[in-house]
Amino acid sequence: MDIETQKPKVQRLGKWFKRKHKKDGPFHLSEVSDGGEDEGDEYLDSVLFRSKEMAPYISIDELRIFVGTWNVAGRSPIGSLAVDLEEWLNLKDAADMYVLGFQEIVPLKARHVIGAEDPTEATNWNMLIGKTLNNKYGCPWLVPMLNIISSNNYHYAGSPDSRRRKSVSNLIGTPLRERPRNQHDRLNGSGDQYKLIASKKMVGVFVSVWMKSELLEKYCISNVKVCSVACGIMGCLGNKGAVSASMSIEGTSFCFIAAHLASGEKKGDEVRRNYQVSQIFRRTSFTRSPQNDIMSSPPLTILGHDRILWLGDLNYRLCLEDSFARQLIKKQDWRALHEFDQLRREQRDGRVFQGWKEGSIDFAPTYKYSSHNFNCYSGGLPSRSGEKQRTPAWCDRILWYGRGIKQLSYFRSESKFSDHRPVSALFSTQVKPLSLPVQELLQCTPIFPP
Repeated sequence: MDIETQKPKVQRLGKWFKRKHKKDGPFHLSEVSDGGEDEGDEYLDSVLFRSKEMAPYISIDELRIFVGTWNVAGRSPIGSLAVDLEEWLNLKDAADMYVLGFQEIVPLKARHVIGAEDPTEATNWNMLIGKTLNNKYGCPWLVPMLNIISSNNYHYAGSPDSRRRKSVSNLIGTPLRERPRNQHDRLNGSGDQYKLIASKKMVGVFVSVWMKSELLEKYCISNVKVCSVACGIMGCLGNKGAVSASMSIEGTSFCFIAAHLASGEKKGDEVRRNYQVSQIFRRTSFTRSPQNDIMSSPPLTILGHDRILWLGDLNYRLCLEDSFARQLIKKQDWRALHEFDQLRREQRDGRVFQGWKEGSIDFAPTYKYSSHNFNCYSGGLPSRSGEKQRTPAWCDRILWYGRGIKQLSYFRSESKFSDHRPVSALFSTQVKPLSLPVQELLQCTPIFPP
């Protein structure tokens, strides 16, 4: 069929859609027509009804997402850490998804920062997380640390059955780096309650995203992509920066950014942190696969997503004298302490994270704890010999951007594994049902009778 013949039919379809939109009220009286414009509407109505039957209909519930960030100070995961991990992940009130960001999963030494990426530590953390999530449900992994993943990039590729079941193209994005199927099986056992769907490591920064197996069958998960932005030494090394994961769940796009920003509590250090945030915004992008042989769309940026969660060791400090900060902490006067929080000041003055939200911080600062007495902050008077003098601060934060996100809780855990305490938030969000675009409706269904 040539273009000129197709035009009036497409215009007629557009008019029909407009009329259907006007008749959306349940008690709307039909408009009187001269008969010519509504000709063929009965057939178009039947096509729409059939297309709804063909499209995957899913009753969308609230999706509960657990988000956590933890600077582990260069320490490797050990078996006994599973107890701390279980407490942190709050498995008594299990979420639908777990988005976990880590900083310093390797010591930030020259051989790690400049040398080739080694996936071993990321794999060990993924194994321990998977074991912790799935042991709770009677599916222990027999040898959680033996099977090393050969790539720093990983995301869930979906099962053949689930791909066949979906009627919309490009449901599962192509992996950034192809991996043998048996390695996928090692990470995601068939009986597991939770499965790994995205993971990315850059030097010590690491993000790991997990979802309930039943939801992977229920929802359409598409366009899973990962990205890293290095903005550390000389603005280009990976000792500081961010790793991100992007995906669509049904018709809603999500972006999760795990970041580690510049350290330091001298005046002006916050300017470096603000600059690194701007670089992460500017340089993070996710390629989008072409659909229906149409030219590919431009890469998706962070702010191009519907729901965005930013987590990490952001390193913003408290702008007050050390002794005064410790007095307020001792009194647990969090409201007074908020007035000196550097991140909130920078936000209020419009220098960083404009329009972003963060829950009320009703817990003690999470950094820096003493390596000699894990219940006390480092430094203070009298200070131990060789111990760094640091004013306690809320370095570890979780922020969000976008409509349809509700924070249910914001808290810290008490693991003494590192000099940071892990921080967590539980979110509730709705996802929009996936629907077929009009172009696909035109291609897959004959609109007009012969």
